[in-house]
Amino acid sequence: MTDLAPRPTTTPARPRPPRRPSALLRGGRLGVGVAAGLLTAAVAACLLAPLLWPLDQSAVDLARTRLAPSWGHLAGTDDLGRDVALRSLYGLRVSLLVGAVAALVATVIGGLVGAVAGTIGGWVDRMLMRVVDTVAALPHLLLGIFIVAMLRPSLGAVIASIGLTHWLSTARIVRSELLSLRTRPFIDAAISGGASHTRVLTRHLLPHVLPRLALATTLMVPHAVWHETALSFLGLGLPPHLASIGNMINDGQRSLLTGAWWASIIPGLALVTVTLALAVLTGRWRERLDPRVRAELHL
Repeated sequence: MTDLAPRPTTTPARPRPPRRPSALLRGGRLGVGVAAGLLTAAVAACLLAPLLWPLDQSAVDLARTRLAPSWGHLAGTDDLGRDVALRSLYGLRVSLLVGAVAALVATVIGGLVGAVAGTIGGWVDRMLMRVVDTVAALPHLLLGIFIVAMLRPSLGAVIASIGLTHWLSTARIVRSELLSLRTRPFIDAAISGGASHTRVLTRHLLPHVLPRLALATTLMVPHAVWHETALSFLGLGLPPHLASIGNMINDGQRSLLTGAWWASIIPGLALVTVTLALAVLTGRWRERLDPRVRAELHL
């Protein structure tokens, strides 16, 4: 005889809601405020250093070599008696300038390649993407070293090296955005009305891509600064008489064996602080710009 009594049913457990990321990982107001304050203070100090600190950053004083940090020299002196704090400000200014200009050059190259590939399509798109894949397969630093070696170390060679190796991601972003926009009804209406490729690109597509290009440029600045620092550290970047973070770290490594750690550690800390502040600010900007990231972070 079968048991007809109702069996107890178990309700399935509700899935736990996704944990909300911490304010630090989300780039909360505190983190963004601290990053903005550090970046503003660093840029202001770099720009106002000649006025606030009227000293020659390249002046050699062999009687004050490798002095420890003190009130007279807040970050000590290097092996040639030059003030490390003052040279760090000048070096950071040069590194940020090179990074910003190189990022702008890379954005222009990548934007043009991506715009042509995404607008024309067909065999042009396939050919340009094969070029992008080929260049992306090469190590950026080795390719940058080859470009600098061909052009001889100089400010223009470093900018060209960074610009010619960091445009790939921008080209892919612009191409993907344009390919998605080409399927919109307003683009079909413009093409049906007789608009040329150039008019469709400049009047209807580029205004939607410009915020992405601005974000890509800002995201590229820290990478460009670190690329310049690596080239200068290897002796293939800026000339030795120009103060840059890479040159200072390269010069300061000789002082580490004598205990003068400040000659290379302090420029490195300045570089890490500024690039981290840039990363936090650009990450927050990306969260506000991308609706998919906003949905993931419950903003």
